[in-house]
Amino acid sequence: MSRQVLAGGLPIGGGAPISVQSMLNIPSTDVEGSVRQAKALEKAGCDIIRAAIPDMDAVRLIPAIKEAVHIPLVADIHFDYRLALEAAAAGVDKIRINPGNIGSDDKVKAVADCCRQKCIPIRIGVNSGSVEKEILAKYGAPTPEALVESALYHVSLLEKYDFEDIVISIKSSTVDSMIRAYELCASKCAYPLHLGVTEAGTERMGLIKSAIGIGSLLQRGIGDTIRVSLTADPIEEVRAGIDILRALGLRKGPELVSCPTCGRTRIDLIRIAGEVEERLRSCTKPIKVAVMGCVVNGPGEAREADIGLAGGRGEGLLFRKGEILRKVPEEELVDELMKEIEKL
Repeated sequence: MSRQVLAGGLPIGGGAPISVQSMLNIPSTDVEGSVRQAKALEKAGCDIIRAAIPDMDAVRLIPAIKEAVHIPLVADIHFDYRLALEAAAAGVDKIRINPGNIGSDDKVKAVADCCRQKCIPIRIGVNSGSVEKEILAKYGAPTPEALVESALYHVSLLEKYDFEDIVISIKSSTVDSMIRAYELCASKCAYPLHLGVTEAGTERMGLIKSAIGIGSLLQRGIGDTIRVSLTADPIEEVRAGIDILRALGLRKGPELVSCPTCGRTRIDLIRIAGEVEERLRSCTKPIKVAVMGCVVNGPGEAREADIGLAGGRGEGLLFRKGEILRKVPEEELVDELMKEIEKL
């Protein structure tokens, strides 16, 4: 089990629930827009928000966002240690910075001392494009071994000044390399791991790659916090992350099962399943909901479902635990199903 750090009041690692992260993609100059997006992410179920702090002017995002939401805020900082000090002073909950990229030892010490005093954890983030030249030359490519060596080098710079509230991310756009890098890192240290496939792609392919990479590691007990990186609305990242956790049984909530349809299907099951899925987004009940295409196999195949529907010709059956409740016209199926869910 990994050790635990606190980002604000949120525990990361040490057996704490897996947290879902996303990052603001509004320009840092737009404070109002950033606050609006932060609120939307919190409403969607995001546990931790990260914001780019590229310059001193962007530090003003921190108090504005902290006042608007109740979840931890991470300042994403590159190269300039002064930005880390200012972000800490502004009340940020966590800082993402690589100590090896901010200059001399005294600068690293200043950041470590400041974060220790304010109980702010530091996330070290290494990816395929950030491996140091000498490490890259040693391995010939950004291999999993190179990524881990780079990450542990940055860790050692903080440990030098007795700072250990560290989270590590080792991301690659190649799923297999990402998986092997995290496996190796988990075998070498006990720091919490932030999982993600970097530059995963658009919503469709990015979700597939992330589900494979993140999901396979979580299934084996590796990883403490996640981000599904998508070239899409950050809210979709949050939804995808939550769905991955639910699929693995790591977060409570409804599970939707639905059949792929066939020639027996006589209702618009694809539309109905999509509508049920959307209306279940706000539901937190740990239930299994089935949406099946025909009444012949529906209740039987989905017998383990807590509640479900099975289509007929312009109508369908509602059932609970395999027992038929009643027949309902197609246009009323979703509404009636949701009423039954509310009763559970």
